[in-house]
Amino acid sequence: MILEEYLKKCVTMTSSNPFNPKANSKAVRMQHSPFGDFPKDKMPKKQTIDEPEPIEVYATSIAIKGNNILKKGSGLGGKTSSKNMKKDVIKPAAPCAGAIKKRKIPISEFRKYYDRGDLPIFVDHMGSGNRIDWKVDIATLDLHHYLPVFFEGIREKTDPYRFLAIQGTFDILDKCGGKVLSVIPQLIIPIKTALNTRDPDIIAVTLKIIQKLVMCSEQIGEALVPYYRQILPIFNLFKNYNKNTGDKIDYSQRKKQNLGELIQDTLELLETYGGEDAFINIKYMIPTYESCVLT
Repeated sequence: MILEEYLKKCVTMTSSNPFNPKANSKAVRMQHSPFGDFPKDKMPKKQTIDEPEPIEVYATSIAIKGNNILKKGSGLGGKTSSKNMKKDVIKPAAPCAGAIKKRKIPISEFRKYYDRGDLPIFVDHMGSGNRIDWKVDIATLDLHHYLPVFFEGIREKTDPYRFLAIQGTFDILDKCGGKVLSVIPQLIIPIKTALNTRDPDIIAVTLKIIQKLVMCSEQIGEALVPYYRQILPIFNLFKNYNKNTGDKIDYSQRKKQNLGELIQDTLELLETYGGEDAFINIKYMIPTYESCVLT
């Protein structure tokens, strides 16, 4: 993940729109200090422009006096009629619905827990790159407490919160496996919140985590079926979200960053491991989906 971001910075360094993960107006802003924001009365005051005095102070306008005068083009004399067709009035276009427009990213519980030092993780700064280190054995963690907190952090856009939350989630899913089954109901709200941000980068990460979650155990796919109505509506919006590059190459498909391909792969995994009721529930939420098992 760190190498991919560094590659993006190098590739877009000379372009008009360089890559900057922090340049997101919808992301949660950083706090003023580790102890929170400064009081409002201590913040520097912005310079304001004094409003001009009313015109009555200097002069009285004709409109206030009430004297009727003729203006150019307002009289009836000298007007002519014409049989030419009137020019078409350009009507304003219909406003965009904004179905896939980015939403404001709500602050996550992961950020609060990490700032307070309640999470057993820290960043190990190495010469080849940063990596996550655990203070305790992952297998001994209380998943009902920690795993929903890490899932809350997958919608973060700033480091170190983003890196720790995503890498920590993958580490827990790798080590715990089938133990995650009992925590599934607590993971639905963080997953739904991350998808509802409608940020392509956050959705791509969330889809990869859902795929990893389904592959942890055979029973997890069936346990997710009752929650399709909370998860799949965003899938239906971005199912055809592919780049029209013409005869060019889209390298995001190889790096698994293309939303259309990721959603299709995730739906096929959900159907494969979701049991006999998975397809009919997916078809109900995404009518254009075609089965990969029945065909």
